[in-house]
Amino acid sequence: MEKEIINRIEKSNLIQVNLDEFYPLGERISLDITDFLVEGLVLREKPFRETVAQKDWSIYQDKFVAILLKDDAIVPLWAYMLIASKIAPFAKQVVLGNLETLEIAIFNTIFEQHNFSQYHQKNVIVKGCGKYPIPETVFINFTLQLQQHAKNIMFGEACSSVPIYKR
Repeated sequence: MEKEIINRIEKSNLIQVNLDEFYPLGERISLDITDFLVEGLVLREKPFRETVAQKDWSIYQDKFVAILLKDDAIVPLWAYMLIASKIAPFAKQVVLGNLETLEIAIFNTIFEQHNFSQYHQKNVIVKGCGKYPIPETVFINFTLQLQQHAKNIMFGEACSSVPIYKR
């Protein structure tokens, strides 16, 4: 007679959270505004505005966009603001920075809308390995939000978790 296999993790009061479940699908792209500058270095207002006006911004439809400047040119803040205002009607989200900055901003927006109270006085394991490239800062931001509600926070897998926080 065989013994029934019992999954003790499922029977426990542990909640496993995989941040991959929060990951919104959609292309992430960076827009280097060097191409909008004279010789890639100098911003002259009139040519800059003309280039911005001629650009087909609809190519950013439903994309997450990071506006950046790869070279050492000095660009006034209004230039980034102008470009962001043109992309905004099409893109899902726009930030100033690199793709990691974009990813962090995407998750911060999601966490602002997430109901963390569902973890009230619960034991939570935050899984670390996933299929999406989630920056470490996202894990920190999630933990800080979770800490306001959870009884215990652990990191890893149920069989080998690392304690992070205990109320």
